[in-house]
Amino acid sequence: MSNTIETTRPDLANLPAAPTAGLPEGTEVRGFALYVGVTPEQLGADTKLADLVNQLKAHLSALAPSATSYAALALAPQDLGGSNLDVTRIALGEPAARASRNKQRKGDPKSGVVIDLSRQQILLDGELGNLTYREFELLQFFILREGQTLTREDVIAGLWADSSEAEVPGPRTIDVHIRRLRTKLGAYHGIVRTVRGSGYRYDYHADVRVVSGPAPSPDLN
Repeated sequence: MSNTIETTRPDLANLPAAPTAGLPEGTEVRGFALYVGVTPEQLGADTKLADLVNQLKAHLSALAPSATSYAALALAPQDLGGSNLDVTRIALGEPAARASRNKQRKGDPKSGVVIDLSRQQILLDGELGNLTYREFELLQFFILREGQTLTREDVIAGLWADSSEAEVPGPRTIDVHIRRLRTKLGAYHGIVRTVRGSGYRYDYHADVRVVSGPAPSPDLN
C-alpha cells in the first residue's frame, strides 16, 4: 500500500462561498478546522498516522503557501463509543460537537443509553435496564461528577454518609457493586472506567444521553 495521497486541485469557482454571513460584529474568519476521524488500525500496516498528517500538511502548503497549520491528536478513553469523527470533535473541544450528538440521540431514542435522573431509570438501546436502586444510585454518582476520578472512599462517603457504621461497606465491596453494574450495562460497560491505582470515573460518552425530565418510553415504536 502506497503512502502517497493522490489529489487534484479543486475548481475553486465551483466551491461554495465561505461561511462568513452572520458573523458577530467585529469578527473575521482567520482559519478553519478540519476534523479527521480515523484510528491507526484503519490506515493499514503500511501507513502511519504521522505520515498521513505530514502529507496533508504538505498538500496544504502547496495549495496555500502562506497558511500555517497545527495538528493535534484526539485522545479518548477506550470504549467511548460513537463514530471516530464524533469522538474526535468532542475530544478536541469543538463547541457544537456535544450539542449535535445529544440532538441526534433525541431523534433516535432507541440507540445508545438514556439515563433519566428524575425517574431513576436507564434505557439501553430502548430497553429498560434492570438496575437495582443502589446500582442506579452508584451510576448517577459518577454521572453527576463527570471527568472526576473518584476513589472508593469518595463513593462510600457520598452514598453511605447517612448509614450506620454497620451498614457502611468496605472499599472492596465498592468494586463488587461496580462489577455488577457493568455486567448489567452490557455493551456499554465502559461507561464507568477504572483508573488504575486511583479509582473510577465517568467521562463524557458519545453513546450516553442524560435527561432530568421524562425519558422516552421503552415501548416507543
